[in-house]
Amino acid sequence: MQNWKSYIESSSDVLKGKPRIKGTRIPVSLILGYLAEGRTIDDILKEFPDLRKEHISACLQYARDLAEYQVA
Repeated sequence: MQNWKSYIESSSDVLKGKPRIKGTRIPVSLILGYLAEGRTIDDILKEFPDLRKEHISACLQYARDLAEYQVA
């Protein structure tokens, strides 16, 4: 299993710090929203030809890690 940190970055000067696919302005939230709407990975890859399946998988792993985060 890959580490999402290899594919996702956040910096305050791009997209107001929202997490995005490294080297792009494509926010993780956009990819997750497309998946929630029922779009397939192939649909997303057709719309964003610079993405790879690993990018989409990293978005899902990122979301999973956020969902498992526990505040002490």
